[in-house]
Amino acid sequence: MIAGAVAPDYSLLMATNQRTVAELCAEAKAAAPYLARAPSEQKEAALEALASSLEARSAELLEANALDLAAGEAEGLSAALLDRLLLDGERIAVIAAGAREVATLDDPVGELIEQRQLENGLDLRKMRVPLGVVAVVYEARPNVTIDASALCLKSGNACLLRGSGSAKHSNALMSEIAADAAESVGLPRAVITLVDGGRDQLAELATQNGIVDLIVPRGGEGLKAALEQVATVPVLYAASGNCHVYVDRAANLSQAAAIAINGKVQRPGVCNAAETLLIHRDVAAEFVPTIVDQMVAAGVELRVDGPTREFAGSERGAHLTEASEEDWATEFLELILAVKVVDSVDEAIEHLTRYGSGHSEAIVTEDEAAARAFELGVDAACVYVNASTRFTDGAEFGMGAEIGNSTQKLHARGPIGLRELCTFKYVISGNGHVRA
Repeated sequence: MIAGAVAPDYSLLMATNQRTVAELCAEAKAAAPYLARAPSEQKEAALEALASSLEARSAELLEANALDLAAGEAEGLSAALLDRLLLDGERIAVIAAGAREVATLDDPVGELIEQRQLENGLDLRKMRVPLGVVAVVYEARPNVTIDASALCLKSGNACLLRGSGSAKHSNALMSEIAADAAESVGLPRAVITLVDGGRDQLAELATQNGIVDLIVPRGGEGLKAALEQVATVPVLYAASGNCHVYVDRAANLSQAAAIAINGKVQRPGVCNAAETLLIHRDVAAEFVPTIVDQMVAAGVELRVDGPTREFAGSERGAHLTEASEEDWATEFLELILAVKVVDSVDEAIEHLTRYGSGHSEAIVTEDEAAARAFELGVDAACVYVNASTRFTDGAEFGMGAEIGNSTQKLHARGPIGLRELCTFKYVISGNGHVRA
């Protein structure tokens, strides 16, 4: 326990065997007030303990992860999903560093958003406060276990973790490490809780009205659809990413090639990877052969429209397949890229409006008017000018970590970090005031 911290009496919150989802949620709800009023120093100490334990127990983590990888390979998981699942020494170090970075960020709890004195003399303060109990539902990403735990600890929220069966060994050990870290500084262990089970347990979690304050799903459209069918508590969808790169007529084509390759190839199995490349007709004759050669060399399967095939030339035809209507709307999450030629920035925006998921979209151009049209016309959480979509990430944005990337427009949009896990309350102080 840190110096000066008061150990709360949370004996009633201790774990019991074979607890139901409702019981786990109730324990988290009971634990949440202790974390909500914990001082910054205590939360930061928990995060340091978490990071140190990840490093000290990295060999155990690798062993647990190896079990998950072996099971995933036996089940035929794709290379992209196995990459999401993989932990190695470098990734564990990055996860630990992320927890430490979250510790250094300003504590959002108690942050004064607005303060003013009313005409009647009352002092009104609008303050940032935790949401309470946040459930995070995610697929095949053991790093989310720690990212979510770290962000919830610092933002004062009890965290319910519901990972997928494909990462069950990794998630179990990581959640144990996070709960141990919280307990080591005098916080209730139930502020970090792993929830197991299948579809029935997910439905039970999503209907804990008055107990769970928010669910954040981080996964594909299947997970989103499953929650939409049953959820009665608020859901902040960290949705899929059908992301695009548009190469404008005024693009620096060298930059455009680098951005397109990075967006697709650098890590294809993540939600901010590029899935469709749009190319202005005026540069297609020069750009299409170049980018086709580079993508093919990188092992990318190309699904193209007729004009792209024509600009590529017959000698490249063997590397191209005809794009279907479904391809334009698909988040491939692997080395597959849809390619289309468009006649204008307006046509590019129309394509994004029809097929995009509102995650991350990029334009490559030296034309300020085109860039401005794209910025204003594209309805997405993150819009890039002359940069890769791969930067949509809480750590890259200076948030330390993220739980996901919200494509909604209410409460939070873009990377879900500390402040996105808070709401606010009005605190009003008077001097015996009564209303006439």
